[in-house]
Amino acid sequence: MRLVYPTASEEVDLATAYAYPDGPRVRLNMVASADGGAWLAGRSGGLSGRGDRRVFGVLRGQADVILVGAATVRAEGYGPARPRPSWNEIRRGRPPAPPVAVITRRLDVDLTGPLFAEAGPYARTIVVTCDAAPRDRRQEAARHGEVIVAGDERVDLAAAVGELAGRGLGRVLCEGGPKVNAQLAAAGLVDELCLTVSPMLIGGDAARVLDGPAAPVALRLAHVLEEDGFLFTRYVRATEPPSPATGASITN
Repeated sequence: MRLVYPTASEEVDLATAYAYPDGPRVRLNMVASADGGAWLAGRSGGLSGRGDRRVFGVLRGQADVILVGAATVRAEGYGPARPRPSWNEIRRGRPPAPPVAVITRRLDVDLTGPLFAEAGPYARTIVVTCDAAPRDRRQEAARHGEVIVAGDERVDLAAAVGELAGRGLGRVLCEGGPKVNAQLAAAGLVDELCLTVSPMLIGGDAARVLDGPAAPVALRLAHVLEEDGFLFTRYVRATEPPSPATGASITN
């Protein structure tokens, strides 16, 4: 994998390229086709490639918590994040893997499935719901994982992100789907976007990276990596000062 912007380099330290700055942060990570579709045959995996999976792994290793919508959990067959030897250094002083936090108003997720049953005790799966959720399902969710109640009739994402930060989970990696991304943008919570552009034209009715009404967010390009025709872009809020150019020497 090579860096093509802001400087050229044939070797990239992905952990450095995607390092979080200090403080709480919400980062979106998505893959899209060259014509803007966020999934192929209902899943994002059809758009991915070897380099995208490497970036995906690094982003998960950097995060304190992985935030995802219930629809994506069902469509992608989510399980818990698994510890990796390559995370030993970037997770030093933290649990070996981040927990997954599922946004669900109706609690219509499999509470006995792998996402809950196989999560380590250091990273129990978190259910993010609202006060209107069925009380019996909330009680059942509390037996299988952690529960955050944020909002009355629907999930208040600003309150949820604040609650996660209060638990020491300030570096949030959101893996979608597109409706959750749009809701985060509408709430003014998106600090950066890590977008892989897949060299495919897919047409069809796949959603865009943001699917739904959202306030425009001005972004600044932080870097572009390239491998096998895939572009790995990182955008940050335009108001954020530039970071020093990536000085990379290790390929992850």
